[in-house]
Amino acid sequence: MTDHRKLPSSGKKAAVGAQEKARGPAEFQIGPKEPTRAFVIVPWFKAQKDARRKPENRLEEAVGLAAAIDLDIVGREVVMITQARPATLIGTGKLEELGELMSALHVELVVVDGTLTPGQQRNLEKAWKVKVLDRTGLILEIFGARAATREGALQVELAHLTYQKSRLVRSWTHLERQRGGTGFLGGPGETQIEADRRAIQDKINRLEKQLDKVKRTRELHRKGRREAPYPVIALVGYTNAGKSTLFNRLTKASVFAKDLLFATLDPTMRLVDLPSGRKVVLSDTVGFISDLPTHLVAAFRATLEEVLEAEIILHVRDISHEETDAQRADVLDVLKTLGIEQDGERPIIEVLNKADLMEPERRAALLNQTDRQKEVTLISALTGEGVDHLLADLDALLAEQALVVEAALGPEEAEALAWLHQQGVVSGQEMDEDGTNHLVLKLDDVTLGRFRKRFAATAARVLTGIPEREAEEG
Repeated sequence: MTDHRKLPSSGKKAAVGAQEKARGPAEFQIGPKEPTRAFVIVPWFKAQKDARRKPENRLEEAVGLAAAIDLDIVGREVVMITQARPATLIGTGKLEELGELMSALHVELVVVDGTLTPGQQRNLEKAWKVKVLDRTGLILEIFGARAATREGALQVELAHLTYQKSRLVRSWTHLERQRGGTGFLGGPGETQIEADRRAIQDKINRLEKQLDKVKRTRELHRKGRREAPYPVIALVGYTNAGKSTLFNRLTKASVFAKDLLFATLDPTMRLVDLPSGRKVVLSDTVGFISDLPTHLVAAFRATLEEVLEAEIILHVRDISHEETDAQRADVLDVLKTLGIEQDGERPIIEVLNKADLMEPERRAALLNQTDRQKEVTLISALTGEGVDHLLADLDALLAEQALVVEAALGPEEAEALAWLHQQGVVSGQEMDEDGTNHLVLKLDDVTLGRFRKRFAATAARVLTGIPEREAEEG
C-alpha cells in the first residue's frame, strides 16, 4: 500500500543534503515558495472493526487533508498494526524502515492520520528527525489557514492552545528547571513546564472571555433573525460534499467553493426565494469529518449552534463517494452532540449531491427511489440538476407545517396585509365593499409567531382560538 516518488540518485541526494545543510534544519512552514515535503502515514489496526471504511480511502482522505494546506506529498503509506506500542505506536522494524525511506525522500514533515500521545509524538520526531503532526494537529493547521473572520480566528486559536497544553511534555531539559521559590527556605518553586502550562492557561482564559463577547454578539444577530419574517434553513454535511457549491447556486453568491477539504470555515447566510414567493434564510456551515477533534467541536460550538436555529436542515451528501454511508453516520454523530436527532421534531432533508459523477444506470435507479421518498432529493449542485425539485420540496415542507386560518383585515391594516403577502402565506383573498380583506392564510409555526409579535393587536383579533404556544415556538 506504499505509494511514493522514485528515490533520488546518490548524486542528487548529496546535492540536496548540501542544500539542506546550508539552509539549516528544516522547519514546518506553509508558504508559497517551497512547500514542505510531507509523508502521510495511516496507522491501521488489523483488528479494526470499522467495516464502513477501507484503509485505502482513509489514506486518500488523509492526503486530501494534507493537500488542503499545500504540503508537497512525497510519500504515503498505510501501516498495519497488530498492537500499538506505547512509546512509538509503530513497531521497531517498521519504524526503522520508514526512517530510511523518509531520509532518502528528504521528508520534512510526517502526518500520522491518527491520535498520538505527547510521548509518542516526541519519540517519533526523535527517531525520524522530522516534525510530526497527528490528525488533530493537521486539522487545526487547516482551520488556522481557513479562518477568515475574527470569531473563526479566536475559535481556532482556542482549540490550538487547548491541544498544545496537552502536548507539553519534558522534551527539553529546560522544562525541568525550577524557578521562583519563595519564603525563608526557598521551596521548590515551579518547573518551566508548569510555568509554560500556566501561561497557556492564561491565554485560554483570555480567549474564552473574548469568545463570550463574540457569542453575545452572535446571539443578538440570531435574535434579529428570529424577529425577521424568514425561516432559516441550514446546510450541513461532510467536508467536500458540495455544500458551498449548492449554496452559491441557490443564492447566486460567490462563497469560496473548491474541490478541497474544509474549503470554507466561517458560516455564511443569504436570502433565497422559493417557488411560492416565500423567502428563507440559507446558512452554510463548516464541513464535518470523521474523528473531528473534540477541541474543535467545543471551540466551534457557537458557530455550530447556528444549526439549532434552523427550521429545516439540509444534509448534503456526496452520493458518488464510496464511503457515503460512513460519512452520513459521521455527520449524524456530530448533529447528535448538538442535540439534533435524525428522527426528531426538526425536519432533515437528505440532499444526495454530485449526481453528475454517477453512472447513468445507478443515477436512474436512485432517482426513481428518491421520487418516492419525501425527505430525500437527488441533485447536482454543479450542473443544477434536481435543484428546482429541491426548492419545491422545501416549499411543500414549509406549507405542510402551516395552519389554515381565515382572517379579516380592514383598510387600516394594510401593512399587516402586505407583510402576509410578502411571506407567501395568502392562499385566498376577497375584498368587500367597505375595503375589508377576507383572507385564507397558511401559517407555519415560525410565521405565526412572528406575525403575532410584529402585529400584536391584529393577531390578537384574527387569531382567536389558536394557542399562544405557537407563538412561543416561533
